[in-house]
Amino acid sequence: MLNINSVYRFYLDGFKNMKVGKTLWRVIFIKLIVIFVFLNYFTHDKSIKTEYKTYDEKVDFVYKNLTKGE
Repeated sequence: MLNINSVYRFYLDGFKNMKVGKTLWRVIFIKLIVIFVFLNYFTHDKSIKTEYKTYDEKVDFVYKNLTKGE
């Protein structure tokens, strides 16, 4: 049976010996970071704090959504 240490060494040695693969993994990670930053900035910008300025508007919004009859 393989233990975790031998599996770890197997993958570690494989990644150490890569030449083109290291560059490809770097490109993949850079693309993922750019995608997540871009999506987070443009899609998750709206929140209850930015949409409703006063306390009464926030309470009204929450009340309407909790009592919606769908």
